[in-house]
Amino acid sequence: MSFSVQSKLLISAGVIASASATWHLLCIFGGPSWFAFARAPQQIIESAQQGTMLAPIGTVVVAGLMLACTMFAFSAVGLIRKVPLLKSALITIATLCILRGLIAIPTFLTPTGLDIWQIVASTVWFYVGICFVTGSIEQYKLDKSDI
Repeated sequence: MSFSVQSKLLISAGVIASASATWHLLCIFGGPSWFAFARAPQQIIESAQQGTMLAPIGTVVVAGLMLACTMFAFSAVGLIRKVPLLKSALITIATLCILRGLIAIPTFLTPTGLDIWQIVASTVWFYVGICFVTGSIEQYKLDKSDI
């Protein structure tokens, strides 16, 4: 099976989303220190410390969304069967990932200096967003050629 450059980018985005989902789920087992390391909101860290359900349920929801990103990416390149709303999902995911990558720019500088974690996370999600943009464009072109 041969893949275009756009498809390879989309596959890489799906792998990153899947790895991120796995990381989020591991935080449940790692406990409060893992949530703190992952820069989870304070409410989530406190939930993990207190043993309430907010942290695990919220984490499973976020991981589920990331796995959905993987599913749409892999569907678009033909690794799994086509799923409904594929083009709309690709565009929505691209937009959200690019916004996630850009919105954190003001938080790079903290009172203690640069936040390397924020820089890395923002760069990765911006890259994922660009990969989904290329996948969206490829899907649009494929649909046009089917007419």
